[in-house]
Amino acid sequence: MSAASVGSWAALRAEVADRLAAADRLEPEVRADAVREAQWLLEAALGWTPASRAAQLVAGTPPADEAVAHVRRVAARRAAGEPLAYCVGTAAFRHLELQVDPRVLIPRPETERVVEVALACVASRPGGMAVDIGTGSGAIALSLATEGRFDQVVATDVSADALAVARANAARVAARLAAGHPMAPVVFKEGPTWVPLAGVQARVIVSNPPYIAYDEAAALPSGVRDWEPAMALFAADGGMACLAALLAGAAAHLEPEGWLVLELDATRAAVTAALARDAGLVAVEVLRDWSDRDRVLRAQRPARRRDPAG
Repeated sequence: MSAASVGSWAALRAEVADRLAAADRLEPEVRADAVREAQWLLEAALGWTPASRAAQLVAGTPPADEAVAHVRRVAARRAAGEPLAYCVGTAAFRHLELQVDPRVLIPRPETERVVEVALACVASRPGGMAVDIGTGSGAIALSLATEGRFDQVVATDVSADALAVARANAARVAARLAAGHPMAPVVFKEGPTWVPLAGVQARVIVSNPPYIAYDEAAALPSGVRDWEPAMALFAADGGMACLAALLAGAAAHLEPEGWLVLELDATRAAVTAALARDAGLVAVEVLRDWSDRDRVLRAQRPARRRDPAG
């Protein structure tokens, strides 16, 4: 079918839906809901808002050839199994629109809950430093910088490629902020876990670390397993290596009464909470995400640091 033969947006959506429904590299649930996936694809590929979509449909204007060609290119990538966010190059996170590609994880709604918990922990204590360890696209760091009241946000990652994406997103967010909307300065540092944070004492430390065991890879959706960066997904020691390292060093990098907020999965919630208490942290609590799953651990450095062995 040539671009010129597509007489309406509905026809183009139907064409894309048929292609996705027949794509055996996509997960069964995506193929089963191909019409909705096709609608999302059109909106994301063309940068439509609900208002602009409605305007197009009301006007009855047929799609231009360039738009049809672009949508078909995106649909071909999606049919090959590539996640939609990578196909269109952007992902929404809280109030942000972020650039994403296979150098970084795609931000997810459950991580929005992590940011909400972190902001609530320090809502009564403005100022200080926030740290995002393993920043990836910069989703957490930039949310803290634009929604919190911090003096500075430090974002770290072991991947120089991920930091390049995060820096680009920081510039993108700053350029799009409404006049008068404050944004804390964001500093990016490269290195694993605590290495870039020597001498730092933060008011809140947040991380969405790798927490999937290598032997759990087969159970992941193919769009995650085959496309997203393995170093941001998988951890040694049954998925606990990064979580354990974060907990072991947290007290030394938090100011008194500072908070550590971590994303985790329900299967590791109890053992992670126990490690937090062993590390001398207090007020340890596991909170649920929007799907009612154990997802977020928060823990506090006491006003006077305790010796875990004491």
